[in-house]
Amino acid sequence: MVERKGVEASDNIEATLNSALSITPDWFSKPGDSLRTLMLRRSVNAQDIARHLDGGIKTLRGLLDGSHPIDANHASVLADAIGGTTSFWLKRQEQYEDALERAVDRAITVEAEDWLLLPVPGNKPRGRRTQETTRDEVRRRLRFFNVSTMDAWHARYGKICTSTLFRTSSTFNSDDGAVLMWLRDGELSSDLISTKPWNADNLRDRLDSIRKLSKLKQPEVFLPKLKELCAEAGVAVVAKKAPPKCRASGASRLVAPDKAMILLSFRGLSDDKFWFTVFHEIGHLILHGAQTFVDSDINGDDLDDYEHEANEFSSRMIVPAKLVEEFERLPPNKNKVLRFSAKVDVSAGLLVGQMQHQKMIRPDQMNYLKRHWNWDDLAEVLD
Repeated sequence: MVERKGVEASDNIEATLNSALSITPDWFSKPGDSLRTLMLRRSVNAQDIARHLDGGIKTLRGLLDGSHPIDANHASVLADAIGGTTSFWLKRQEQYEDALERAVDRAITVEAEDWLLLPVPGNKPRGRRTQETTRDEVRRRLRFFNVSTMDAWHARYGKICTSTLFRTSSTFNSDDGAVLMWLRDGELSSDLISTKPWNADNLRDRLDSIRKLSKLKQPEVFLPKLKELCAEAGVAVVAKKAPPKCRASGASRLVAPDKAMILLSFRGLSDDKFWFTVFHEIGHLILHGAQTFVDSDINGDDLDDYEHEANEFSSRMIVPAKLVEEFERLPPNKNKVLRFSAKVDVSAGLLVGQMQHQKMIRPDQMNYLKRHWNWDDLAEVLD
C-alpha cells in the first residue's frame, strides 16, 4: 500500500511537470528545469542531493545547466531524492537531447553566425571551423542560455541590453555579450543556493548584521556568513569573477518569482569597493524591487535616479545619517579614522573609500587602511 502511494505520487509529479513543459514549446526545457522545480517544491537543498552523486556539487551543477547528461545512476538518485521514477528522468534526458539536436539543426541552417558571436564560459579562440566544430559551438550556446532560437534569446536576454538599467554610466563600455554571459553564469550558480522566499522586509531586518561583516578580514570567513544572512531573506549571493570585456562590479536580479540574486565580481580587489557594491545591490533590491541592475562605475558622474538612490543607500550603510556631519569633519588621521570606524561598526577601509570619494582626502591617501586581495586569495570563495 505504501509502495503504491509512492508510485501515485511519482505519477502526479510527472504529470505536473509534463503539463508545464507542454505550454512552453518555444523555450528550451532541459531536465535541470524539472530538477529545479522539484527541489523548490519539496524544499530539498543542493547539498542533500549532491552528497549522493559521484562528483558531488559539480555534477549537480552539470545536471541543472544541462552540460552533464542524466545517466541511469543519476536518474536513480534523483528518483529517490526528489521524486519521479528512474524511467521518467531517463526519458526526460532523451527528449531534451532530441529537442536540442533539432534546435541545432535549425540554428546551423538559419542563424549560426549570430549564435557564434555570443561568448560562453570556456570560449575557445576561433580557428579554422569545420561543420562539426560549428555544430558543437552552437550546441554549447543553446544549452548555456537554455533557449532554442535566437528570437527566444532576444526575448529573454536581449531586452536586458536595451534597458536603461543595464548601463549605469556613460563610462560603462563592457561588451554586452560578456556581461550577459557573466549574468547567466551567475543565475546558474544561484540554482545551487537554497533560500527562503524573497522578502525585502526580511532583508532590511538583517542590514545591521550584514554591515558588521565588513570588519571580518578574510573572504572565506565573511562571504559564507553574507550568503547565509541573505538566503534567509530570499537572496542568493553569488561571487563570480567577471570574464574579459566585462567591467561589471555587481548585479541584482530576480531569478525566480520568489528568489533574488546578488552577483559580485570582486572588481577592484579591495574591501571598500566590494562592500560598497554589496550595499549598493542590496539597495536596488530593497528600493527598486524586481528590476535587473548591472553596475560598473557606480560612482560615476552620469547616473540616473536609481543609481543615485542605491549609492545613497550604500553610503548610509557605511556612515549612518545621524553621524554624517561628524564623519565630514574627520581628518586624515589613522587613529581618529580607526576610532570612528569602531563607532559606526564597519571596517576602516570603507571609511577611507568614502573619504576619497567625497574628496576629503586624495585617492592615494590612507590606502593602507583598506584590505586588498588577489585572485589566489579568492580562489576558494568564487562560485
